[in-house]
Amino acid sequence: MNIIIKGASGFMGLFDTGAETFVSWVSGIVPKVLLLLILMNTIIAMIGQERVNKFAKVCSGNVILAYGVLPFISAFMLGNPMALSMGKFLPERMKPSYYASASYHCHTNSGIFSHINPGEIFIYLGIAQGVQKAGFDMTELGLRYMLVGLVMNFFSGWVTDFTTKMVMKQQGIELSNELK
Repeated sequence: MNIIIKGASGFMGLFDTGAETFVSWVSGIVPKVLLLLILMNTIIAMIGQERVNKFAKVCSGNVILAYGVLPFISAFMLGNPMALSMGKFLPERMKPSYYASASYHCHTNSGIFSHINPGEIFIYLGIAQGVQKAGFDMTELGLRYMLVGLVMNFFSGWVTDFTTKMVMKQQGIELSNELK
């Protein structure tokens, strides 16, 4: 009988732990993301939808802007995960590639700009502590991490462009190249 009681208690404990995690999200990340969405939409309303669309159209005409500049600016200004939402201003064909690049920017830039992804900074600081013990500067590590990231994140988006084209051909679909 004790085995059944312990099993039932453990089973309910699983749901208790899940509920605690859910409550922490509701009181932590959900309001933050909601406020970031409100901020982004407010900035877009202040700048004007047409200007944002024009900027996106300029970015969509050049892969360096679309997968290098726009994701970097989005990550710096909006942080993770809001930087990913800026892809909504690009044509459908470019959205997978933008997501690939922007999601990496939310990691590789956090060594210098920790506000981009504060939940991940402890990983970077763990590596940085070892680098410091070896006698090197932490700022130099962060800058190198970001510079390598700028190049590699761009290539991530660009390579995703090629794979998207391959998948479109294989699936017999065509994603729009027009900005709507």
